Amino acid sequence: MEITQYSLEEIKDPTNIIEGKRFEFLLDVEVDEEDELFSEAGIEIRVLIGQNGNDFSILNYFITDKTENKYLDFALEDDEEEMILTFCREQLTKEEFEEL
Repeated sequence: MEITQYSLEEIKDPTNIIEGKRFEFLLDVEVDEEDELFSEAGIEIRVLIGQNGNDFSILNYFITDKTENKYLDFALEDDEEEMILTFCREQLTKEEFEEL
């Protein structure tokens, strides 16, 4: 699995009910032809990340086939989730430093 592009948006909580911050990543991903998620056009993963202090976690994710623009009912493997969480954490940390 390789992340080729991404976009990032902070999800604001106007009520301040949710503790910490929430972010939405849209990841364009290419996978091997042998992978059950393979699609000629690639797949997109919408990932919701929670940040509470220095702790980051995946709150939820949705996998979409870009050819049919349809949700796929697959779960990511543990190592794929860890790779995505690491990527998102790195991007958020980079964004934080760029704001300073």
